Amino acid sequence: MLNKKTSIVILMALALLAGVGSALFKGKEASGSNSAFSSLGGEFTLMGVDGPVSLSDFRDDKLVLMFFGFTHCPDVCPISLTNVARAMKQLTPEQAEQVQGMFVSLDPERDTPTILSNYVSFFNESFVGVTGTKKEIDKVVQQYGAVYRIVELEDSAMGYSVDHSSRLYLIDKKSELVKLLYHDSKPEEIAQAIVATLAQ
Repeated sequence: MLNKKTSIVILMALALLAGVGSALFKGKEASGSNSAFSSLGGEFTLMGVDGPVSLSDFRDDKLVLMFFGFTHCPDVCPISLTNVARAMKQLTPEQAEQVQGMFVSLDPERDTPTILSNYVSFFNESFVGVTGTKKEIDKVVQQYGAVYRIVELEDSAMGYSVDHSSRLYLIDKKSELVKLLYHDSKPEEIAQAIVATLAQ
């Protein structure tokens, strides 16, 4: 077994590596010009409460602010959706009409279109929640460079949880990904990104 001193050193090293990796990743996202960023995005169709929802449905009319998550998420998802909802309130009515919030479920077993609709409307009535088969969802996850995994929970009524990446994807009216934001981005930052994209 590792002694206490060795364990602390290992934990510090891991934390340092994680911080470096995070900084590098943020730098790439912010530039928006690297090959990794430019390869992300693309058209998709998933199922909403009123039927199929395609990214192209909003082309020429609305920006799409997309987030991957699940309705049983205890923290990251509600924080993100709350921040997006607050950002929407900082927009003018004309600007807000040009933005579509979209929540893509990573938990098709539990998140039906109806459950998703009820969940996202709690934050903002204009938001849409979409789901699909695991294969369909995995394709969209790969397109946008997201990651997730199912985590079994012992002695829990939930049975399992979903660990997932937590970025917000800002997609312009041409259905092209233009910016990545973090789930803890302040409403002001989200609103500024929306306004800047609308002005382009």
